[in-house]
Amino acid sequence: MKIVADDRIPFLKGVFEPFALVVYLPGKQICKGDLLDSYALITRSVTKCDAALLDGTPVKLIATATIGDDHIDKIFCKKNGITVATAAGCNASAVEQYITSALLTLAEKKQFSIKGLKLGVVGVGNVGSRVKNVAELLGMKTLLNDPPRAEMEGKSGFVDLDELLEESDVISLHVPLTFDGNYPTYHLADDIFFSKIKKPVVFINSSRGKVVETTVLKNAIKKGKIRASVIDVWENEPDIDLELLDVVDIATPHIAGYSLDGKARATQMTVEAISKYFGFRIGNWLPRMDEEQEFIEIDCTGLDKQNIFFNTVVRSYDILKDDEMLRKMPKNFELLRSNYNLRREYRFYKVKLGNCKKGIKGKLKEMGFKVVN
Repeated sequence: MKIVADDRIPFLKGVFEPFALVVYLPGKQICKGDLLDSYALITRSVTKCDAALLDGTPVKLIATATIGDDHIDKIFCKKNGITVATAAGCNASAVEQYITSALLTLAEKKQFSIKGLKLGVVGVGNVGSRVKNVAELLGMKTLLNDPPRAEMEGKSGFVDLDELLEESDVISLHVPLTFDGNYPTYHLADDIFFSKIKKPVVFINSSRGKVVETTVLKNAIKKGKIRASVIDVWENEPDIDLELLDVVDIATPHIAGYSLDGKARATQMTVEAISKYFGFRIGNWLPRMDEEQEFIEIDCTGLDKQNIFFNTVVRSYDILKDDEMLRKMPKNFELLRSNYNLRREYRFYKVKLGNCKKGIKGKLKEMGFKVVN
């Protein structure tokens, strides 16, 4: 049996070799000829899995080490008996870390308090739910919009998009990219979307670039509808809009979910999907990672709660370093992504806070940090 795998998926080499011939190839170079005798494809979002790639091959399972699956033609796969497995939720903690660092960094730069601000979360799945929780830990109020969930679970706890746009101080997008169905998200943030914003907001997009209409976003920033903006995902990646890059406050090259821990979880979920489908006896496989925790020590004398959160979170992930890299080399967008130095999540850090109240220590523990005396 043969498996074709993207050679950029970490921790994968050696896992399936006892059970199958595994061929590792650059994701963008995988072609139909490589799959003519392959029963499984392990991929990332850089490989477009459609009829041009799959038709006439024996592929029975596509396992993508990504949360999204818009690079896969699911209609074709369903018609041709190809099972699709994703790593949904693998990077939720990493995106939570990204959003938290972005919010606290903006608040520090622009000198505003986030306590009591209303955060509108559009899309409340694995990632959106984590963002909601950490926002509330930071003292923010949350408004949740997720029409598919509201339809299935009932409207309690959710608001419609119009209310969210009118009431929010911060808007963060966490939806998949969809083009059809009852709730398409392609260009969800269009002229009508921004026209319903009643006060200048902080706008964050770490979902998919095509969820936001670029020209409209630029106009909203120029007109003052957006007081600050954080953009991780872009239309037409890797050929990003340089004018938009110039006007946003924080810009990163589609790396919000790029933690070593998240990549390890994605590979783990991929291994589980392949093993279950083909009956491999791999068991509870876990990637081997360096677990020696890094140490963060902060003297909290004279610092308020927001300053303490800022100093702790930014020591784990300084988002401005990624912003600086992209602004220096915007034409190297894909290279910055593929060569990204994967960060570690909160659980990797031991935190010692001097002269700090217990309540703050408890909140940092809830976020995932290991707080020590």
